[in-house]
Amino acid sequence: MNIWEFSALLTRRLRVWAGFSMALGALWARRESGFRQGMGMQFAGWGLINALIAFFGGWSTRRRRQLPDSADPQVQRAEAERLRRLLWINTGLDIFYVLGGWLLARTRGAEDARWRGHGWGIIVQGGFLFFFDLIHASILPSPKKEVAEVSGKAQLS
Repeated sequence: MNIWEFSALLTRRLRVWAGFSMALGALWARRESGFRQGMGMQFAGWGLINALIAFFGGWSTRRRRQLPDSADPQVQRAEAERLRRLLWINTGLDIFYVLGGWLLARTRGAEDARWRGHGWGIIVQGGFLFFFDLIHASILPSPKKEVAEVSGKAQLS
């Protein structure tokens, strides 16, 4: 799998999570009160943001994949490193989302079920994204460096 196929797969997976989050969030936010309403509002909001990220990420990948040098190993290595760096940065940010949700649930949510739902909604969404980003950063394929024979010895180029 090359970097362009991996990016497309990543986008599709995020789009599925976004759709699930928006659907469940809309259901809970409209039909429930208190805890589930707070969670539902968070699920719907995070789902919308993830859908936008997936849309623009997919658009950007398709655009860059059509460039004349997109099959060049150096271009693919650079793209893989850019995406890997982005996923690791997001993994770190996801920790702060979870901590922020926990703090919200413990402070404002201590007295109000809806705010507790908001906090737990952030925890669930941030927790999912933590594992999503961590796993994808870990399994992202690196284009193989070409091995050239130089005076009888294999050398990476």
